[in-house]
Amino acid sequence: MKTAIRFATFTAFVPLLLLTGCTNIKPWERGTLSDYTMRQERDPLSTAMSEHVWFSREATTGGRGVGGGGCGCN
Repeated sequence: MKTAIRFATFTAFVPLLLLTGCTNIKPWERGTLSDYTMRQERDPLSTAMSEHVWFSREATTGGRGVGGGGCGCN
């Protein structure tokens, strides 16, 4: 009986959790989201250092968005 209640509770809350991540951006909020501080790569030195570490580990250039690795298995 407890298992059935837990399963019902789980199946009721999972769709609610999945729907909470969806949101509509209002036009006046787009300026905030496109601000310089919201960019992932706003610090060129940090990006260059991360790329260097990725290059050293994977033995390949381009690290991000490039398929394949240094082992030649792709």
